[in-house]
Amino acid sequence: MSVLCRLLLISSVMTSFSALSEPYPVDYWARRPAISSVALSPDGLRLGMMKIPGKAENPIIEIYRTDALDSEPFRINASPMEIISFNWVDNGSLVFTARQQVRDKIDGFNQGIYEYRLALVDVDAKRLKSFDERDPSVVSVLPGKPGKILISFSEGGNDGIGAKVQAAFRPRAYWEFDLERGTKKLLVRGKISLGNIDFDEDGNAILARGFDIDTGDFIWFWRKPGETDWTEFYRLNEDSFDTFRVFGPDPDLPGHFLVEANRGADTTGLWSFNAATKEFAEAIYQRTDVDICGVRYHSNAWTHADTIVGVTHCKDKPIVEFFDDEEAALQRQLESLLPNAYSARITSRSREGSSLTVRNLGPRDPGSHYLLHNGKLQLIGSGRPYFEAENLADVKYIQYPARDGVTIPAFLTVPSGNPPFPLVVLPHGGPFVREVIIFDEWAQLLANNGYMVLQPQYRGSQGYGQKFYQSAFKNGGQGGYKMQDDKDDGVAWLIDQELANKDKVAMFGWSYGGYAALVAASRTPQYYQCVIAGAAVSDPDMQIDYYRYRLRGVSKIEQLSMWDDSISPLNEIDKVNVPILLIHGDVDQRVPLEHAEKYLDVLKKANKPHKYLELEGADHFSNTLFYHHKAELYQNILDYLATSCGSMSR
Repeated sequence: MSVLCRLLLISSVMTSFSALSEPYPVDYWARRPAISSVALSPDGLRLGMMKIPGKAENPIIEIYRTDALDSEPFRINASPMEIISFNWVDNGSLVFTARQQVRDKIDGFNQGIYEYRLALVDVDAKRLKSFDERDPSVVSVLPGKPGKILISFSEGGNDGIGAKVQAAFRPRAYWEFDLERGTKKLLVRGKISLGNIDFDEDGNAILARGFDIDTGDFIWFWRKPGETDWTEFYRLNEDSFDTFRVFGPDPDLPGHFLVEANRGADTTGLWSFNAATKEFAEAIYQRTDVDICGVRYHSNAWTHADTIVGVTHCKDKPIVEFFDDEEAALQRQLESLLPNAYSARITSRSREGSSLTVRNLGPRDPGSHYLLHNGKLQLIGSGRPYFEAENLADVKYIQYPARDGVTIPAFLTVPSGNPPFPLVVLPHGGPFVREVIIFDEWAQLLANNGYMVLQPQYRGSQGYGQKFYQSAFKNGGQGGYKMQDDKDDGVAWLIDQELANKDKVAMFGWSYGGYAALVAASRTPQYYQCVIAGAAVSDPDMQIDYYRYRLRGVSKIEQLSMWDDSISPLNEIDKVNVPILLIHGDVDQRVPLEHAEKYLDVLKKANKPHKYLELEGADHFSNTLFYHHKAELYQNILDYLATSCGSMSR
C-alpha cells in the first residue's frame, strides 16, 4: 500500500466517530428483531408483519389496514409453536409456517430438535386453521391459482444413494395444496435423475435438475411450451469446479434461461442460455474481480412472478445492475428518500403496483421497514428501534497482502475513537462460503464496546473466483496453515498501519471460525492475547466422518482434502499458549457437543487456562439462539475480553 493510501485509510478510520460513546447494554443486543417479514396483501389494503412484542417472547403476526397503521391490529399467536414466516395467498388470507421443539436431544448429525407445520389465517373471519402436514416447505403461493399453494417435502432418509449424491440434492415431492379443504394433489415426485423442480405461477413444472449416478453428471431439463416431456439441455460433471446455476427464464428471449457460469473465466458471470440449441447465447454481465452473487427479481411478484430485472455483484456491498429501466428508476428514487440508505429493496408490492413495502439494511441501519401508500412514504418501524445510527459503526472494505503475496479481501468494522484500537478477528464459518457484511450483529456489538473487528475473507472464501476458492484445498488442505496465515497476516497488517494495538488482539469465531480460534491458540508467533471458540470443530476426523460416505465430486475434494490434511486442535493441545473461552450449544446438530467435550477434557488434563460455556437448548444456527442464549453468550464474551484476555478493553 502506498503512503498516500495508508494515510487516507487512517484518516478515514479516525473520522468515523468523534468520540467514544457509552456502549449499549447487552440486553439490547440479545433481543431478536422487533419487526420482520413485512408484506402487503395483493390489493394493498392490508399490511402484515411479524413482530416480537417482548424481548424474550416469540414472534406474532399483526395485520393492519394500510390506511390506518395507528389502529389496533388483528394479532395471530401460534403458541406454543414459534411462527417463522408467512405469505399472503389472497386479499383476505395468509399462510404461515411455525416450528416447535419436539426433542430434547438431536437424532444425529444434521438432525435437529424441531418440527414444522403450516396454518391458514382467514383475516376477515379472524379464524385460524392448522394442518397436519409434517415439515413442509412453501414453494409458491401460486398467484395464478387463488386458494392453492405449492408445497414440497424431502422424501427418504439420510442413507442410500440419494444421500451419497449430496444432502442438499435429495429429491423432493411437490404437491398442490388446497387451503380451504386441507387436501393436497401430487404434481411431481422427484427422483435422483430428476429431482429439484421449478414451477411457474400456475403450478406448471418448467425447469428441473437431476443427477446421473452412472456418469457423475448433474443434468438440467426444461419443458418446452405445450409439452409434458422433459428435455435435457445441459450437463456438468461432479468433478468440475465450473459453475452452472439457472436463475429462471430470460424475460427477453423465449426458450432461453439466465444462468451463472464461468465459461473458461476465473469468475462467474450472467449469461443467456439457449435451451433449444444447448448453447450459451449472450454474455450479459461479468467482472474480473468478483463473481456475480445473484439476480434481482421484479418487485411485483403478483404480476411479474419470477421475472428477472437485474444482476447483483457483491464486493464492498451488494450492487444491482438493472436491465429494467422502470425498476432501476424506482430503486434510485427510494434510495434517495431513505435515511442511511445502504442495501434497500422492495419486499412486497400490491398487484396494481402503487403500494409497496421497503426494507433498508446497513451498518448504520439494522433493519428499517417503510410503507409507500397513497403516494406517501412512512416508516413502519425498525427491527431494533433502540439503536441510533450515530452510535453504530462504519464497515470498510479493505485488502491486505498475505505473506505469500496473495491479496486477501476483508471487512473492517470501526469503533468510535482514534486508533490504535483493540482488535477482534472474526472469521466466518463454512469455510467455503461467501460473506458480504451489511449489518453484522456480532461485529457491531464488539465495535460498540470499543473493539475494531476484522472479518477476513481468507482463501477458500467464495465469491472471488475459482483460483482463490480452490487455493484452500489444492496441494493439501490449508486449514490451520495458509488459511490461518491469512487471518494472522491481517492482524500484522493492521498493526503495521497503526490501526490495531498489538497488545490487545483476540480471535472469536463460530463453527469453522471456532476451529480457526482453537488453531490460533496454539500458533507461534502468537498474535492473540486469547481466543473465543464457539461451536468449534475440535476433531476434524470426527467431523468429516459424520458425512464422509455421502461425499462425491467437488464436495469430496474440498471437504476431504481440507479437513483430512488440516491441523487437528486436539493434537495441538500442548502448544496452546493463550487462554481459551470454549462455547457450545448442547443440541448442536452440525458440530455435535462431543467436539467441545473432547477438547474440554484434554484442556483440563493439560492444565491450560480456559473457561467453558454451554448454551442449553442452542443448536448450531443463529435462528436457534434466543434472547436468553444471546444474553448469556454476549455477556460472557465481553467479560472474557475485559478480564481474562490481557485487559483487552480500552
